[in-house]
Amino acid sequence: MNAPTVGEITVRQCVVRVVRRGGWSWESDPRGLVQRVLDALPDLLAAEFDEYLTGDGPDLEITEPVRLTVRPAALAGSGLSSTGLVLERAAPAGGDPVTAPVPLPVSAGFGAIPSTREPPPFAPGLAEHSEASVAALFEEPAARDELEALLSLLPSETVWRYLAAVTGESAVPAGTDPIEGPAAELAAELVRRLELSRLPLTRAELAELVRPARDEPASAFVGEDVFEGTRVTTAPGTSEETRVGPVLPFLLAGPLARTGYLDAIGPALSGVGLAEGAPLFAAALAYKALGRAPEAAAMFAGLETVPDLTNFGRRIRPALPVLDGVLALSLCRGHDPADPLLVTGVDDGLLLVDAQGLFPIAWASAADGLIPHWTACGRPPVLVCDSPLPPTCLSDLDAAGVRFITNVRPLRGDPLTRLPWHSPLWTTGGVEPRLAAELPVARLDDLVRALFAPLLPDPELERTVGLAASLALGMIAWQLWRERETPDPLLAMTRFADLEGTVRFTGDVVHVKLPLGRRHTDLSRGGALADVPNVVWLGGRTLTFSGG
Repeated sequence: MNAPTVGEITVRQCVVRVVRRGGWSWESDPRGLVQRVLDALPDLLAAEFDEYLTGDGPDLEITEPVRLTVRPAALAGSGLSSTGLVLERAAPAGGDPVTAPVPLPVSAGFGAIPSTREPPPFAPGLAEHSEASVAALFEEPAARDELEALLSLLPSETVWRYLAAVTGESAVPAGTDPIEGPAAELAAELVRRLELSRLPLTRAELAELVRPARDEPASAFVGEDVFEGTRVTTAPGTSEETRVGPVLPFLLAGPLARTGYLDAIGPALSGVGLAEGAPLFAAALAYKALGRAPEAAAMFAGLETVPDLTNFGRRIRPALPVLDGVLALSLCRGHDPADPLLVTGVDDGLLLVDAQGLFPIAWASAADGLIPHWTACGRPPVLVCDSPLPPTCLSDLDAAGVRFITNVRPLRGDPLTRLPWHSPLWTTGGVEPRLAAELPVARLDDLVRALFAPLLPDPELERTVGLAASLALGMIAWQLWRERETPDPLLAMTRFADLEGTVRFTGDVVHVKLPLGRRHTDLSRGGALADVPNVVWLGGRTLTFSGG
């Protein structure tokens, strides 16, 4: 930046990024929001360089990058109204960041900001995630006042891993010296969570638990999974690669971005030392959407081939509860307490499902693992479906105060009452029998068989990508067909499973071209073909769509 005369500023180069994280909607006018940010830019720059615009003095040339971060006041914690934003500029050397309220004309009800980030050029290795990016995993829950809720869903071992990643320590037991820097507040919350959990492990055992996340060389992971040299490494502006195949997995990226799940994948993997593993996670997600289709999964993940996922499934386990928690909170946040939930037996445990749209919320090995999710949904009535259930499931739900109805014959001692109904039903009370007749139990069985059947070498990775695929497919069905039929994830899965298109990889974009027809029209009208920027497993490329 150069000031040729007093009162003038010349900007040589300017990049504006409007970044949206989390939430269910792009808001009513995302392009208008971007334009309002651009309109406000001159005032922001004037406020930043006000000291150089008054009085006499020599011309100045600023060669270092100048960054202006404008955030919704709710996220910045300033207490300003939703029509005000906060200006945060880079601190001078050795100083603190300077923040000041800046008026910006945005509509009431302003929420998440749509993302127009420029993707970095793709390189053979994915961009490294810093410790700050791991802390960023918890920024949105903290902004929503949901950090405690998220941490309550995580096992102590997972919390310990992320505490180590955030603080940069191989083991940080409660009661050690205070942590300084931007991670201090998060670290304090993580330590508090560990203290509340009454860890069953000794300090030595915990140190051993977190050591692989920091000390295990990345090359061991790369070599063992035959990962090196398998990525599509098209350089910007020099060449491109085009493939043809099923495009259903690419349609999952948009819904996952809108819920904040996409943004969570990179930091979650980085927190357990697997920043390079995002393409393998994407391949597992594609397997769930299409069945075991290695070529299609490789195309979706930006790989030449998909290696065996056994080692990856083992090493990613500590990160999976975090991804499951992000998904669950996004669904619980949007649940109407008047709408019922479903519980069914899956994989020697229990699956909690939102009956509206058949969105699977969470899996747990026992009923008590589902209680925090039920509470976050507003304590709605529950239908427990006839399925393989843990022996104490019904009594555990009753002990937790869950109002439910079931067609499962209770065991002796289960505190249930039989209802006068044309088919055998039992209840804890307070639930209408007609609830059982109105819910899509048969379709739930089909969903479980399609998306939670054994397919991957690791059952925990299987359940996580099953939840993610179900969420994305369910959102597509809800966007496209809720006005004319009852949507569910299987509807999107069956209608788009055989949809093939052309996928073109360039240095900064992955472009998917769909054949014109009814399905393209439905997707386009439903808003399912919006650009998805900064896809982590594609090396930060933007995912774009068109028809032709």
